[in-house]
Amino acid sequence: MRLCIDYRQLNKVTIKNKYPLPRIDDLFDQLTGATVFAKIDLRSDNYQLQVKESDLPKTAFKTRYGHYEFLLIPFGLTNTPAVFMYLMNRIFQPYLDKFVVVFIDDILIYSKDKIEYAKHLRTVLQTLWEKQLYAKFSKSEFWRQEVGFLGHIVSGEGIQVLPSKISAIIEWKPPKNVTEDKSFLGLVGYY
Repeated sequence: MRLCIDYRQLNKVTIKNKYPLPRIDDLFDQLTGATVFAKIDLRSDNYQLQVKESDLPKTAFKTRYGHYEFLLIPFGLTNTPAVFMYLMNRIFQPYLDKFVVVFIDDILIYSKDKIEYAKHLRTVLQTLWEKQLYAKFSKSEFWRQEVGFLGHIVSGEGIQVLPSKISAIIEWKPPKNVTEDKSFLGLVGYY
């Protein structure tokens, strides 16, 4: 069970963190020559980061059982993706563009061969352990020649869009309003 608190009012007055999320195509450019892959999905990224003590009251909520404050970043705060992306880039900085791609809470390990891959995998898992970040192993994949990552299939042959994403575009019902137009354009623009 996940608590879902409506933080829209807090988000309106929050100074937005401008830390950039990477462009997906830029992330994929570095995979040339790789033949062995791992995809690691971290457990809920929000619940792995502590809230600064001075910000605890901002996360407060009430139930019939009392008043509570989150000690770990809850879902719904506007800056969470940027903060987590910054953290992941800082943690994996020595390995980025060499054998690791990170996008918020998704990690891709890519290697030219199995010997190199074993070293890379050990390095990434050791780093996660040292930083007390935890993987969701049920959604992670190891020792693969192809993996699904960020809506694409990544392999030694190249990058392809997941067939389910192509089907979603083909089967999309004609938009009836501006909101639906924007949703459709966002989907096709991503791929």
